[in-house]
Amino acid sequence: MKYSKKVVGKINDKDIIAHNVLYENGFEFEILNLGGIITKIITPDKDNNFENIVVGYNSIDSYKLNPSYMGAIIGRTSGRISEAIIKVENKKYNLFKNYGENQGHGGKCGFDKKIYEVDSIKEGNSITLNLKAFSKDMEENYPGNLDIKVSFNIRENFNIKQTYKADTDKTTLVNMTNHTYFNLSGNLKEPITKQYMEVDSTYILELDKNCTPTGKYINVDKTPFDFRVLKCIGEDIDDKKDVQIKIGCGYDHIFMLNKGNIHLEDKKSKRAMDIITNQECVVIYSMNFTDELALYNNKIMQRRYGICFETQSPPIGHNMCFLENSILSKGSAYNQVTEYKFYTIDD
Repeated sequence: MKYSKKVVGKINDKDIIAHNVLYENGFEFEILNLGGIITKIITPDKDNNFENIVVGYNSIDSYKLNPSYMGAIIGRTSGRISEAIIKVENKKYNLFKNYGENQGHGGKCGFDKKIYEVDSIKEGNSITLNLKAFSKDMEENYPGNLDIKVSFNIRENFNIKQTYKADTDKTTLVNMTNHTYFNLSGNLKEPITKQYMEVDSTYILELDKNCTPTGKYINVDKTPFDFRVLKCIGEDIDDKKDVQIKIGCGYDHIFMLNKGNIHLEDKKSKRAMDIITNQECVVIYSMNFTDELALYNNKIMQRRYGICFETQSPPIGHNMCFLENSILSKGSAYNQVTEYKFYTIDD
């Protein structure tokens, strides 16, 4: 195993450093100290061709902007907050409205913009990269000083385990996730609508026209959101009869998880991945909108060439529904765990 670091740019006079892990079997992982952005996960297909299975930009300047939150750590809260208003210990806080009338992904300058301290620990055939940062009291108008630690344990057997931890000196909200876009075709050759997905979820949360939860649950049975058995992502993604599909312009929805298991596979490359998490839900986003920045294949981002699995607690909706799911009290510890397992499937 080879671990290396390289300065790839600067932002606000601070070095942007790429941390790269490469195993002898070809498994490669790369992350930036900027936003904890994952830029590479390189795995083999059925013919042992090693290609990148995440979506990424072709320049560090694009990662500085990162309007699509490509590969980044999201916080303090992930997803939208209805009307950008929260109440903590009976005190109301008005948050920055960066998603129309709502707040999204932590506000104007969330955890995706932080420069993290990174240290590494090697143990056997694995390495753990520990990313640390601090969020001061009233940053983005959230109460409480918050110590953040996000660890990525990368193992030779094509596994990546993410652990998110946070401690606060005052009751606050914490609901972190990762915003990597996956595409198992390798090097963005095919849209994700040709790939297959299975999600252990019986209910999604109903969204209003602004994509925030109403507080109601929808049974996925006989809807485009039924992925309880393996189904092609593109099969129902543009169902014109389904109101929720229209609202999201595809999949941009909160799937409540039964046992926290998600599966994705590409039948052409035979690549597959499993996601296991201790979180209540996953927001699945099928890249229904794009920015105008070039990707590492030197093409402008194309719609539905990536899919995001944002494991988290439910976002905060109407009348602050689900707010309690994101409360972190002084003396309590936030602990989020999500694991990726990559492999190839048999014919």
